[in-house]
Amino acid sequence: MALPLFFNQDIVGITNEFFLSEETSKHTIQVLRMQRGEQLQLTDGAGDLFTVEIIDENRKKCCVKVLSTTHVPATKNKITIAISPLKNNSRFEWFLEKATEIGVAEIIPIICEHTEKQHLKYERMNNILVSAMLQSQQVWKPVLNEPVKFMEYLNFVKNEEGLQKFIAHCEDENNKVKLSNNLLNKKARQLILIGPEGDFTKTEIETAIANDFIPVSLGNTRLRTETAGIVAAAMLCNF
Repeated sequence: MALPLFFNQDIVGITNEFFLSEETSKHTIQVLRMQRGEQLQLTDGAGDLFTVEIIDENRKKCCVKVLSTTHVPATKNKITIAISPLKNNSRFEWFLEKATEIGVAEIIPIICEHTEKQHLKYERMNNILVSAMLQSQQVWKPVLNEPVKFMEYLNFVKNEEGLQKFIAHCEDENNKVKLSNNLLNKKARQLILIGPEGDFTKTEIETAIANDFIPVSLGNTRLRTETAGIVAAAMLCNF
């Protein structure tokens, strides 16, 4: 059975004994009823995995000692999804959870012309990423950026090298191609833009294409924003 896994972003530089946070201590001792001598694992969300042993089962300040340290390299195909926030918080949070489980490396909320929700609870969203990372037994937490306006983001990635860029939209245009393995450059990182519930505007689509974004289709049906994000994540992370 796998050891219980917890998140501790301040674990860098720890080499011997230290105290778990009060929240982790409570969960370890009160909820899981772990005792002195038992082991658990900690990650900083940046690839470091620590196996530790409980040496003092204090429910508020549990003390552990480090037994071993491992660094897990990040996956080569780093996937970035720039997606419009949704008016319905629960649907966007569902996307964050599932995208993390699938293995997306970076998530960027983009504010488009048709975006209705522009103010996000960053701390809550980050907590969702942490929970999904731990639940799926990963040691890399997706980078969650602050919301950025669509046009500003296009300008930001305009000259970035080694990046293959896509935009998924619903306009009926002949120049769209289906997102598939044959389209992907395995030597590049992938970025895909997912629009709001009202889709991207024609101007946004044209501007993205002018900035070397490849217009793609995610299938034969019209998808909700959060569903499109998950379909794109699954296709890109598993090619």
